[in-house]
Amino acid sequence: MANTIIEKSPLFELRAKIKISARPEDVYAVVSDLPRSAEWSPECVGGEWISGEPSQVGSVFRGENLRSEDVVAWAPLVRGTWYTDARITAAEPGRTFCWMMLSHAQEDQESVWGFDVEPDGDEGSVLVHHFRMGKATAGIHKIVADLSEAEREKFVADWTAKLEQDLDDTLARIRNLIEKQ
Repeated sequence: MANTIIEKSPLFELRAKIKISARPEDVYAVVSDLPRSAEWSPECVGGEWISGEPSQVGSVFRGENLRSEDVVAWAPLVRGTWYTDARITAAEPGRTFCWMMLSHAQEDQESVWGFDVEPDGDEGSVLVHHFRMGKATAGIHKIVADLSEAEREKFVADWTAKLEQDLDDTLARIRNLIEKQ
């Protein structure tokens, strides 16, 4: 796949932010509780900690995910239920929480998701949700393996738009969840 868009690094680098009427510590307590991610994620429907202490650096979370047929419908994506493992790479209460996706062989991939929380006034916060994929993961390589370069470029553009929407939707759901408490 030399000279292909899939070799671009970073392949994806996105961030979105939202104001929330809650203290950074309270926002962090929600976003670092990954088994609750079904409450806000467009694809993760829950999961469990499979090693280490929950929400601590080095711990591994196995997420259960669900993708419908209409998500980038033309691309050969995994549909239905599938599982991912992620290792916590940053856990600073009230500040940042990040996780790196692992390959099926439990190796680190350059696919990192996270939340950063910043104070905003006395009782508010700004929550930043970010995603960065440096080198394409094994999953991305599998998706694009039989695609032409034009189709690969379309996939990256469509997937970027999907990710942007997912970040925005996730933040809106988190804000609604926290502010309703």
